[in-house]
Amino acid sequence: MNIPQRPRRNRSSEALRSMVRENQLTATDFIAPLFVREGKAERTAITSMPGHARLSIDELVKEARELFSLGVRTVALFPAIDDAKKTSDAREAWNPDNLNLRAARAMKEALPDLLLMGDIALDPYSSDGHDGIVDPKSGEILNDASIEALIKQSIASAKAGFDILGPSDMMDGRVGAMRSALDGEGFERTLIMSYTAKYASAFYGPFRDALASAPKKGDKKTYQMDPANGREALREAALDEAEGADILMVKPGLPYLDVIYRLRQASTLPIAAYNVSGEYAMVKAAAEKGWIDGDKVMMEVLTSFKRAGADIVLTYFAKDAARLLRG
Repeated sequence: MNIPQRPRRNRSSEALRSMVRENQLTATDFIAPLFVREGKAERTAITSMPGHARLSIDELVKEARELFSLGVRTVALFPAIDDAKKTSDAREAWNPDNLNLRAARAMKEALPDLLLMGDIALDPYSSDGHDGIVDPKSGEILNDASIEALIKQSIASAKAGFDILGPSDMMDGRVGAMRSALDGEGFERTLIMSYTAKYASAFYGPFRDALASAPKKGDKKTYQMDPANGREALREAALDEAEGADILMVKPGLPYLDVIYRLRQASTLPIAAYNVSGEYAMVKAAAEKGWIDGDKVMMEVLTSFKRAGADIVLTYFAKDAARLLRG
């Protein structure tokens, strides 16, 4: 018997569509990136990222409380460091009294159940604007010297209360070095969410505007990945997993959904996608022009990460999406 196939039956009502839906978004899927600055009662708007601001620590705590009340349980901190504190060796990164670590301690005191993620990279603290130490003669990014600095930053971050450390530097071998150092200092429970496939992308512009962290010379192509490469991400993932990473991340998200899918097929570890500043800014700008429905596009974008295989989404849409999901 030739029985006609009618897939539309499963789409005939919202109740049915909801029942057979393959991927669901929840607020607990999100990590909200937040920018912290010096001062008190300060909220400095970021022009290229509508709805976001550089927040003084007291305002940061207020923002985290609101996110937590909406169901967003994890935030990632990114500090806007004064230029006077930036040096070629980025030593401010492990100063126990630096802006980021003071912010972490304040947030943990105010919201002990909040999960805190800390960025492990030198660019916010470097006078060169690079994620690693720059050789002053050759201009080369020094891999092993950078790892030594990153280890110091990792230990200082764990001591300040960060639950998750995200090495975003793309230095070879840094995950294993961090894991060994953290374990040796008694921080076996501190997670590493490795920026496994971080591409040398043009989508980072608004983020670099927010932190004034663009390279002073050259670019980041000798350590961040070539946007043309997909198989290379599998090699990076295998290395990070072997070195002790707890979560693997792909950054940016939208242009690399195929990479998210490949990592999901290759690894049993949780996979994170970073819905980066440029992706956020494009949606916001088009919505402000009235060219798209911003809320609908936002949810479609976020769902695409889940469909590709991501378990976690770092996104500047976290608060807006959580509000919509709450209804």
